Amino acid sequence: MHGTLTELNAYPLKSGGGTALRSAALTPRGLPFDREFMLVGPGGRFLSQREFARMALLRPSYDGEVLTVHAPGAAPLVHKAVDDGEVLDVFIQRKECLGVDQGEEAAAWFRELLGDDCRLVRFTGHRATSRGGGEVMFADGYPLLVISAESLADLNTRLDAPLPMNRFRPSLVLEGLGPYGEDDVRLLRVGDAVIEMVKPCSRCLITTTDQETAERGREPLRTLATYRTRDRGIQFGYNAVPRALGTLTIGDEIEILEAR
Repeated sequence: MHGTLTELNAYPLKSGGGTALRSAALTPRGLPFDREFMLVGPGGRFLSQREFARMALLRPSYDGEVLTVHAPGAAPLVHKAVDDGEVLDVFIQRKECLGVDQGEEAAAWFRELLGDDCRLVRFTGHRATSRGGGEVMFADGYPLLVISAESLADLNTRLDAPLPMNRFRPSLVLEGLGPYGEDDVRLLRVGDAVIEMVKPCSRCLITTTDQETAERGREPLRTLATYRTRDRGIQFGYNAVPRALGTLTIGDEIEILEAR
């Protein structure tokens, strides 16, 4: 079976909006700069849309040197990333890793916006995935999230109002696998890169947050729970790890190298 790569999305700031890409060089940690930055509260615990739905309204971009973040009603943050700040112990899903504090000016901008004490940190060190032998920065667990366009199309036939793909925050969107075809693939070639699908993605409250308004509802979790509950989680999409690096470009052909 063959198909096409239709979307590429990186998320420079964990739980901020995505950056749509036309082309990107795949790295061992996924798409360039993906989740390189993160907000943490006192004690180093990561902050996300789970607690602060308005983080959905943040629109970050990063060129490898300067992080720019736009938000409604605020002057943009333009921050030159630093690698010589204090190294903090930070925690993602109760697992420890390291982040370089990005200074008081950036922290004050986010504190004013969120109304809560926080710091901006930049990833440093090494963080392994729990399965598959991959690497990751500040993503919850894996460097890539893959979703079939037909999976969303099928879900939308079950909803009163269709939802956009950005509710699920994928790295790669593929067309041609069929509904939930990502579940049946182990090894996939995308352009000249190869990725391994290693773990179904269990979905959380963030999927119920409108990424344009930050309003929160009950869908799609209520509907997904009726037919996509597996292993005590509501699953939609698949976590993946790069196996052969290469450049990904919208329109690239995809090829199943190994099915489950």
